[in-house]
Amino acid sequence: MTVLAYVGCALIWGTTWFAIRVNMAPGGYPPFAGAAIRFLVAVLVLVVVNAMGWAGRGPRSGRQRAYVVGAGVLCGLGYGLVYAGETRISGGLAAVIFGTLPLVTALTTYVAGTERPRPGFLAGSAVALAGIALIYADRIGTSTTQAAGVALIFASVVVCALYNLILKVHARDTAPLATNIPFLGAAAVSLALFAAAFERQLPPWPPALRPTLALLYLAIFGSVITFALYFHLLRHMRLTAVSTLVLVEPVIALVIDAAWERDIRLGGRTYAGAALTLVGVAISLLLRPRNSPSPRAASPPPERPREVDTAQSR
Repeated sequence: MTVLAYVGCALIWGTTWFAIRVNMAPGGYPPFAGAAIRFLVAVLVLVVVNAMGWAGRGPRSGRQRAYVVGAGVLCGLGYGLVYAGETRISGGLAAVIFGTLPLVTALTTYVAGTERPRPGFLAGSAVALAGIALIYADRIGTSTTQAAGVALIFASVVVCALYNLILKVHARDTAPLATNIPFLGAAAVSLALFAAAFERQLPPWPPALRPTLALLYLAIFGSVITFALYFHLLRHMRLTAVSTLVLVEPVIALVIDAAWERDIRLGGRTYAGAALTLVGVAISLLLRPRNSPSPRAASPPPERPREVDTAQSR
């Protein structure tokens, strides 16, 4: 079951990046509206799960609920940046950039004073950021629009690190599935407000088949099923082993791009930057002092982007 859960997370989260592109294809859903509908569907599924008594106990106090809702608003902003970025760059490239989330999270926790990153982690971060810089340089040489897409995705990584930090500090004792109801609900509302403010295009009616199937895939598989699988992994695998998903998912996303992406083609320098980024992430995750044990996970992040979040990206 653990092997199947790992493979399931890698395959689903690795393909959600391309599914976002399909969801927003011509005749499909506007970026913010599509993301809002995705999370609304996910929340409805979780409400059913909660009604059946399978979700556990969510935030207990009003203050805790406020933190969860605030984090959900940031999640909506982060996913808005992801969807906006993917109107400019391919899903595989977005997945590579989002693979730096553990690095940005470590730097965020260091600035916040909650954790101190290892020297090896900082070295890997420098390598990964050099890869991002190479990708940005190649994309800005191709078009300023694609360079803006790279910047938007990296901004979403920073936002994701912030709301993960809020939830780690203020919602660590709540059941993840139950917590996701107000969390993703707040994300859906904020994305709906973004859609009302910035998008003039309405969702298609009648719904187009291919974009709608992509939306349902993102909502049910990318935001609900993989979360359950990820929670299983965190219970039965070491955190360092689970964290290797951020290395596997971008590779799958790049393969999907090579097979099916027709609108955006990547250059040699971009692939070199992607490889450098993944090497940096690998160094950060896997290079440990000889006597340093691998920690076990206590609880998963609320949502992956990958997807957001994977989550995600999730």
